[in-house]
Amino acid sequence: MANILIIDDEKAIRKTLSEILAFEGHKIDEASDGEEGLKKFIEKTYDVVLCDIKMPKMDGIEFLEKAKQVNFDVPIIMISGHGNIDTAVDAVKKGAYDYISKPPDLNRLLITLRNASEKQDLVVEAKVLKRKIGKVQEIVGESAAISSIKNTIEKVAPTDARVLITGDNGSGKELVARWIHEKSNRNNGPIVEVNCAAIPSELIESELFGHEKGSFTSAIKQRIGKFEQANGGTLFLDEIGDMSLSAQAKVLRALQEGKITRVGADKDINVDVRVVAATNKDLLKEVEEKNFRLDLYHRLGVIIIHVPSLNDRREDIPLLIEHFISQVASEYGQPKKLIDNDAVTALQQHNWTGNIRELRNVVERLIILSGKTISLDDVTNFVLPRRQ
Repeated sequence: MANILIIDDEKAIRKTLSEILAFEGHKIDEASDGEEGLKKFIEKTYDVVLCDIKMPKMDGIEFLEKAKQVNFDVPIIMISGHGNIDTAVDAVKKGAYDYISKPPDLNRLLITLRNASEKQDLVVEAKVLKRKIGKVQEIVGESAAISSIKNTIEKVAPTDARVLITGDNGSGKELVARWIHEKSNRNNGPIVEVNCAAIPSELIESELFGHEKGSFTSAIKQRIGKFEQANGGTLFLDEIGDMSLSAQAKVLRALQEGKITRVGADKDINVDVRVVAATNKDLLKEVEEKNFRLDLYHRLGVIIIHVPSLNDRREDIPLLIEHFISQVASEYGQPKKLIDNDAVTALQQHNWTGNIRELRNVVERLIILSGKTISLDDVTNFVLPRRQ
């Protein structure tokens, strides 16, 4: 069942459509012209709109344009007895879901309505899933180091200053980058991540800047690079210390000029991107060894945020354990387990070479293998290294 708005200046047509669609189980509202229809469209949420084109006061095309500014996602089906191919094409170009000529074929109308309604359901469902998946996890901790990072994010995020995030693998550098994007003025735009260590050096330029068809042997079609994909948003260059020197030179140019050039092309493309980079390497040492450009280091490191290892913030471990217990229990659809104080103390004393990522995996392991309460014995048996 859908909420449908019918906009038509012919009362007989409105009545006929309303009766047919009400019989099919839909809820119907009517409007006699575009102005009245737009007012109802603004005041109430509809799943589908049926709109005539030739009407007094405000015609259907004008209604379509204004309605799309109010709620772009609602499918609007245009109907007209004065239509032609040009009118239909114009309506679809301006965002109409479909175009049906008068008098409408009943079967086609019902099928089109069903498809439009299903599309709207999918749009709503996709938005809900996107909110769930895209929700940035909390930065958990009350240590002085974590409090300092949170304060820095609050100050830096609203600006366009480039940020370099340093720290060991698994310490949470990506989470810091995501919070910088989330609290920035670009949070309606994309955040695009590139793991520079995972891409072969011969492909990194194509990955970042894109390429034209035929620019090299395997370039069978044009490719849009990460800089263009991140336009209007944030580009997160993870493990930038592993980027080749040739790619570094092009990234430096992109930062200096706000322009990139696809591989195999000679045309510049303007890009509006905020770059946040991260590394587990000592970049100044890499500069000394001529593996990293000093000028790029200074371009990237306008603000430097160091994320401490878990061993350097052990006071946060109890909070992190509670956070991960709740998170894993929710994911598994299980009741939240308790954990003994002795078990927490033992985990605080453990050597966390894998940092936050390792702790999360350990908590998940304990939840799976322990009883109702996670005990010191569970930690001894399933986490701590066996003594010979």
